[in-house]
Amino acid sequence: MKLLPASCLFVASLLSASVVHAQTLPGVTIYATGGTIAGSSASNTDTTNYKAGSIGIETLIAAVPEMKKVANVSGEQIANVPSNDVDSAILLKLAKAINTKLAEPGAQGVVVTHGTDTLAESAFFLDLTVNSPKPVVIVGAMRPATAISADGPMNLLNAVTLAASKDAMNRGTLVALNDRIGSAFYTIKTNSTTLDTFQAAEQGFLGAFIGGQPKFWYSPAVPTGKLTFDVSNVTTLPKVVILYGYQDQDAALIDAAIKDGAKGIVIDGSGNGSVNAAVKARLIELDKQGFPVIRATRTNSGYVTTKTEGIGSGVYSASKSRWLLSLALATGATREQIKSYFGT
Repeated sequence: MKLLPASCLFVASLLSASVVHAQTLPGVTIYATGGTIAGSSASNTDTTNYKAGSIGIETLIAAVPEMKKVANVSGEQIANVPSNDVDSAILLKLAKAINTKLAEPGAQGVVVTHGTDTLAESAFFLDLTVNSPKPVVIVGAMRPATAISADGPMNLLNAVTLAASKDAMNRGTLVALNDRIGSAFYTIKTNSTTLDTFQAAEQGFLGAFIGGQPKFWYSPAVPTGKLTFDVSNVTTLPKVVILYGYQDQDAALIDAAIKDGAKGIVIDGSGNGSVNAAVKARLIELDKQGFPVIRATRTNSGYVTTKTEGIGSGVYSASKSRWLLSLALATGATREQIKSYFGT
């Protein structure tokens, strides 16, 4: 019998231990869609004129090797675009992929990398369409990967750590940026360029990262009125448009949107979802026809109450109202059911 040298046995034991360690780590899949976190520029001081979605998922994973110490990480490129080009087709594909992945016994959680401009919209969509107690964490960056003090690598490491944590279960989709943990149900982007842009003004954060570990302030809870839609057989979503409310507004854009195929409208009104007399008159007609018009607030904070013309958006911003209405229409909800979905 030929004996192996002691050095070979030592290396073999290390490799074996490494494989066992990888197998015992929680499984986390990163779904990449592009955005600033995957952005690059020729200048390391450029934080506004970079090219978003220019770096692939494998490069993102390779840039943060520390992730492999907390999870058995794999990646899939769903899209690689600026977040304003993330559309319903991409979101349906993403939701279906996540539902399938989280049904696997070896999956502990998933992370979605995303541009920040529409991150809150996509996070809310996933919160409504992923039906699993396992964590879904959406993450982005305010500075491109090539910038000095890029925030993407730490945000990504935090997101993977969060997705791998059992403490993150039963909390719905989570938003993880700037060392903060927010609920996708409530969180919105509040500033165009600063790192602390993602906030929920009324509801606050769920927790924070302390020394690289998630620390939750509350036990898991379900937001009041939260719905879940099954999109497994949904291939397209009805068109819903958002119209900005302003002084001197008339019904022309409402009628144009309907003529262009809109099945629902969200008006981003002033104050408590306020609109003027001309718009109210048109909403009365649309109410009689059963055509849904949601009245949100352009203040992006506060509750829009019950309306006698149209439907108050409740706690939902205009962009979140759009997805909620579109999903409601896609699943055959009546106008009265839609009204109950918004809680007004």
